[in-house]
Amino acid sequence: MCGIAGSIGQLDRKVIESVRRVHDWHSYRGPDDEGSWRSASSQSDRGVQFFFRRLAIIDTSSDGHQPMIDAATGNAIVFNGEIYNYRELRLELEQAGIQFQSKCDTEVLLKAYGHWGMDSLHRLRGMFAFAIWDEHRQHVVLARDRLGIKPLYLASVDRPDNEKVVIFASELRSLLASDLVDRKLNPNAVAAYVWNGFVTGPDAIVQNVKQLMPGSAAVVQLDGSMETTRYWTYPKFKPERDGVERLHDALRTSIRQHLVSDVPLGIFLSGGIDSSAIAALAVQESAAENICTYNLSFEEADYDESMHARAVATALGTRHTEVPLLQTQFKSQLDDALSSIDQPTFDAINSYFISRAVRDAGITVALAGTGGDELFGGYGSFSDIAKARRASLALSVLPESAVRGIGNLAARSMVGKYGSVAPQTRWGKVADVLATRGSLVELYQTSYALFTQDFFAELLAFEDANETSYGLSDLRLEELRQEIRGDDVLHSVSTLHLANFLGERLLRDTDAASMAVSLEVRVPLLDNKVVEAVAAVNRQQRFQPLGKKQLLRTLALSKLDPKLFDRPKSGFNLPIELWCRQELRGELESTFSDRDLCLSVGLNPAAVERLWRAFQAHAPGIYWSRVWSLFVLLWWCRTHGVAR
Repeated sequence: MCGIAGSIGQLDRKVIESVRRVHDWHSYRGPDDEGSWRSASSQSDRGVQFFFRRLAIIDTSSDGHQPMIDAATGNAIVFNGEIYNYRELRLELEQAGIQFQSKCDTEVLLKAYGHWGMDSLHRLRGMFAFAIWDEHRQHVVLARDRLGIKPLYLASVDRPDNEKVVIFASELRSLLASDLVDRKLNPNAVAAYVWNGFVTGPDAIVQNVKQLMPGSAAVVQLDGSMETTRYWTYPKFKPERDGVERLHDALRTSIRQHLVSDVPLGIFLSGGIDSSAIAALAVQESAAENICTYNLSFEEADYDESMHARAVATALGTRHTEVPLLQTQFKSQLDDALSSIDQPTFDAINSYFISRAVRDAGITVALAGTGGDELFGGYGSFSDIAKARRASLALSVLPESAVRGIGNLAARSMVGKYGSVAPQTRWGKVADVLATRGSLVELYQTSYALFTQDFFAELLAFEDANETSYGLSDLRLEELRQEIRGDDVLHSVSTLHLANFLGERLLRDTDAASMAVSLEVRVPLLDNKVVEAVAAVNRQQRFQPLGKKQLLRTLALSKLDPKLFDRPKSGFNLPIELWCRQELRGELESTFSDRDLCLSVGLNPAAVERLWRAFQAHAPGIYWSRVWSLFVLLWWCRTHGVAR
């Protein structure tokens, strides 16, 4: 787990110095080592420079130093992530006569590309973002893992004499540090953020910066031109007779590979099904006394679930540690948590506090249960969206005005009277949901929108955010429609969760928050072989009963008492609503009352003020996430000097 940066194209003095600043920004991503490399200079000054920060995990010796050069081919690499099947790939390459100088996965990746070229991408099992200079073809290959666990940002910058340079980095903020990228908001990304509470790709919150999308690779020429391709797509639902056995094998292999580490490793354990499954499978692959589990506890009893994690750890026999987080600690560490956010997002600080606690306990690698809900139907939305789709389709014969009228009447009957801001929850969005005409992507996006369409329009002061619909770029909206076309409804909802809620929010947040404290977080359930195997399990076995994740329990938790997990579902949540009304109220108040700041970010100050007042008044359907998302956006833009 590391930080990478570089430039491709014209390497004048300013570019070289600017990308060095990008590298300096990444210091916390790799405290163990750093390096740089530059291709041979030419008369045109076109070339490549790579920078690298290392958090040493596999082969912690100097043999793992990057940028790494392949003496046989002249190729060079900077690589962030882990290749979990590197041992198998190494054996295959050695049988082909290829020799190795180290024991690290970086060299395996470099040699694999030299031997198989772009086809090597299909052989990789891991999380990664990397850049490889291909000496023979004189271009750079940039690639990102299939699920989007590791990020990669790109910007194409105009230089003198009609030259161009492409700069890339592990973080958006580091590209801002280059001063080659204008600190100007992308209005479409702001619209996507206000809709979702996070930015959806391929855009970034800043203009002229793009995200390399998950499962994609880009070939960048020395003149700055670039061609992007997709090498992996989410698997279609294709049940197989031996689907469950295939999934079980994939899970065990994934856990075994994810446990490989030359530094201390632990497991995030909430006591829920997903993290408990990871811990239980890890115990099957290693002695229980070798497995360390960690849980965050709270003084607020309504949020504290440490007793559940403790019970699971006791049943498994792991070495368990509870780390308390007091409200006073949260307030004192809030600036650090907010500062860890790379792109604005309303949910990242959860990951920061658990990551910091585990890192302070001496752990460098942590396994998380991310992905279980998305793969096995754990969210209530799996049933809710299916029901809403049937209702929306049934009413699709009526004019939209009539459909919205029915929806508004239904919402009024459920909510009753409300103040100046209508409820901004699912039951406040009934009219919006019914008006989707059963189109699944639009229905999904509406269900997860932070605001109703009417209030969303009130909040936005941008007049040029016209290339988004339902919180997605028009291009991305169409891609997702194609992605799920012809698929089973529940599998389609799973795919949308993986692509949006997880790929654009949870994984990005986890990377930024964990790397801020130099911690590597691994997500075994999101191994691509696991994801592909899940798609081969029939609908009944995979999803039923909805919300119970019974298949995961059967495969991983059959030796534990089922009563440990027979309780209402609850995710890992900080008591942010309570803190917004107490410790943080003054800071939120002053931020929301700053009219100039709101306008500079593209928000309507009057609408922001009304939302804040409604939240303070405990208005129905005005949850903490609505005000917190706007606070984070305003805080981030003010802190980083980004404006319209």
